Amino acid sequence: MSYTTLVDAATLKARLDDPGWLVIDCRHQLADPGWGERAYAEGHIPGAFFLHCDRDLSGPPTGSNGRHPLPRREVLAERLGAIGVGPETQVVAYDDAQGMIAGRLWWLLRWLGHDRVALLDGGLQAWLDAGGAMAAEAPTPQPVTFTTGASVDAEPVAADYVLERLETPNMHLVDARSADRYRGENETIDPVGGHIPGAVNRFFRDNLRPDGRFKPAAELRAEWLAVLAGALPEQVVHQCGSGVSGCHNLLAMELAGLPGSRLYAGSWSEWCADRGRPVA
Repeated sequence: MSYTTLVDAATLKARLDDPGWLVIDCRHQLADPGWGERAYAEGHIPGAFFLHCDRDLSGPPTGSNGRHPLPRREVLAERLGAIGVGPETQVVAYDDAQGMIAGRLWWLLRWLGHDRVALLDGGLQAWLDAGGAMAAEAPTPQPVTFTTGASVDAEPVAADYVLERLETPNMHLVDARSADRYRGENETIDPVGGHIPGAVNRFFRDNLRPDGRFKPAAELRAEWLAVLAGALPEQVVHQCGSGVSGCHNLLAMELAGLPGSRLYAGSWSEWCADRGRPVA
């Protein structure tokens, strides 16, 4: 059995020594990019490897391609192979940010054609609540060849795709940022406040229960059908500040039985870098 969306802490505990399973720590803080590595060194789920949001899960920013541009497929594939992710590996990703960063790795693996990837539901806190142990030593990697395949999800869209469809019914744009940032208030990360015209707001944390775990599928489906307002899943384009938390909403739609949506990876940070693009 493979897990393609979520895995709970009890299941991970039971499979932690399974050589076919590989755990990846994705902890990261936007305001302190070195924090995740330091936290990993102090303690992590035993056997987990660490991947950095900026260095591993993103490509180099140029000032016009967003804060977390997509990495080159072959570079990411080489990095994954170096820590032992092979074609049959069950990957489990976790963070301590309610899945915001781990969701990026979930989507990236699917983008490379690897669907055996799941988020640890509830993240590190769920692991600790279940009595999970922590380790300080880093595991020894067993490198393999990671071969990319066709994307499990629809390919990401570019800024021009979004711009060309702003005034048409062919795209339903969903912004995963908090409501205040969507409204252009309290913007402390990007140089321009506001949102892409026509986008509706679905804060990624609205996918979660108070304990940080995802809501049941039926509840997510009802909520997302209201967000879609009649649009088809394949018309949905997710975005956020930099293409990270938008993946959380894409995962939530998958859980809700509404697959087929797409990601605008550059998101608001790329969009607002070009002052010629409209802002709401």
